[in-house]
Amino acid sequence: MAIEVRIPTILRNLTGDAKAVEGEGATLGELITDLDKRHPGLQDRLIQDGKLRRFINVYLNDEDVRFLAGLETPVSDGDTVTVLPAVAGGTR
Repeated sequence: MAIEVRIPTILRNLTGDAKAVEGEGATLGELITDLDKRHPGLQDRLIQDGKLRRFINVYLNDEDVRFLAGLETPVSDGDTVTVLPAVAGGTR
């Protein structure tokens, strides 16, 4: 069994339009590295200067990884990781 990663529409051009992909790793960082091998360019869109990009939200089983251990957050087979671009804007 692998880790399911749900991909937002804006990044699906990197996954062959797949809504979800599978990967492996002991931590979120290792998972993203594994995904980048399968879907080149994904890591650059998620990580900058060794951290998650500011406007990318990542959830592990519905928990924001920024409140866990970030890229060092442990992941396990059967987990679900959801990647969401941050939404901003509105009226003044």
